[in-house]
Amino acid sequence: MSDLLLKQQREPLQASFSDASNPIGLDGIEFIEYATDKPQQLGQVLEMMGFKPVARHRSREVMLYRQGAMNVIVNAHPADARGESAPTISAIALRVRDARSAFAFAGERGAWAVPTSSEVMELNIPAIHGVGTSRIYFVDRYNEFSIYDVDFVPIPGVDAKPAAVAGISFFGLVQYIGSERSFDWVEFYESLLGFSLVPDEERFGIMPKGKLLRAAAIKASQAFMWQLVEPEVMEIDMDEKLQRIGLGVPDVLAAVAALRKLGVEFVESNEVHAEVRGAITKTYLGSVMFELVQHKAAV
Repeated sequence: MSDLLLKQQREPLQASFSDASNPIGLDGIEFIEYATDKPQQLGQVLEMMGFKPVARHRSREVMLYRQGAMNVIVNAHPADARGESAPTISAIALRVRDARSAFAFAGERGAWAVPTSSEVMELNIPAIHGVGTSRIYFVDRYNEFSIYDVDFVPIPGVDAKPAAVAGISFFGLVQYIGSERSFDWVEFYESLLGFSLVPDEERFGIMPKGKLLRAAAIKASQAFMWQLVEPEVMEIDMDEKLQRIGLGVPDVLAAVAALRKLGVEFVESNEVHAEVRGAITKTYLGSVMFELVQHKAAV
C-alpha cells in the first residue's frame, strides 16, 4: 500500500486528537508481550491462566496467546529474548485512533523512538522506549483488520477467540520504579500518553501501594490502570521494570476457584490472601505473577 493511500485513509483521524483528556486517542491494550528463551514453560503458565495459543508469527519465534479480548505475545526470537530464561514483560501495545499521530505526539514531548524494521509480509509498528528495556507500541489496526492478520498464521483447528475464564480482562500493569522516582514516571505517562493520576484514597485490589494512574480511552470500558511502586524504606533499589499484569474480574473468589481448577496457585498468608477485593498468584518461572482485581466493568 502506498504512503499516499495511507495518508488519504488516515489524515482525517488526526483532527480527533483535540480531546485534552485523551490526546493520543487511546482505546485500551492491544497486547502485552513477554520475552523469554523458554517459551514452552511460559506457555504452560499462560494456559493455566486460561490463555490459549492461537497463532504463530510468520518469520520469528513468537506465539500469540488469547482469551476473551486479551492478547499476550510470547517472544522467544533470539534477538529479543536475549537469554532471558526468567520471562520479562518486554512490551505493551496500546490501541490508538491513529498510530502515526500518537507516535508523533509522544515524540514531540520527549519520547525516545525505537528504531523498527520489518521483513516481507510484516507490519512496521511505531514504538517508543518504556521503562528499562521495554517498548510501548502504538496500534491502530484492531477492529475488522488487525495486526495479526498480517504478521501471524493461525494454528489449524484452534478456536481463534477462546472465551475468557470467569470474565477476566486486562486491568492494567504494575511497574517497579526506583526510590523517589514517582514524580518522574507520573510526568512521563501524563505528558506522553495522556494518563491521569488517581487520588491516593482511590485504590483497587489487595496490593494498594504506590501511585496509580488511569489511562483514558475512547470507550470507557477500555480504560486501564498503571501502578507505580517504589521500594520500601531501607529496601535496596531493584531494576526498574514492568513487574506484573493486573486482571480485572467481576467476582474475584469465583475467578480464583476457576483458576485453581486449572492448576493456578495463589498466595495465602496472614498478610496477603484471596478475598473479595483481589488475589495474587504465586510467582512462576522466577518472575511471572498475575494479580486479580475486583472490577465490575470486566464483563
